[in-house]
Amino acid sequence: MDFTKSIIANTEKLVGRLKKEEELKEVLKKKFTKKEFKVFVALESGVSKEDVAKEIVGDTVRVDELYKTACKKLNQEKIKKELISIV
Repeated sequence: MDFTKSIIANTEKLVGRLKKEEELKEVLKKKFTKKEFKVFVALESGVSKEDVAKEIVGDTVRVDELYKTACKKLNQEKIKKELISIV
């Protein structure tokens, strides 16, 4: 999964350059719950909602909720600041 592309696609008004892939992954792991992280990574990797629901949560409605929550967290200023590298 390309964290840079996924973060850019799901955030509004991102100012600055993103950190390296490994650092982005660590920030997301720290800020998301385990289920939010798994759902975000799975859906951004192209796995269907039904497959994610079977593996992680149970139903597609919950998958949608977790994905929306993860996207909302990505748009919080304090998390955006952690994703940006200071050069």
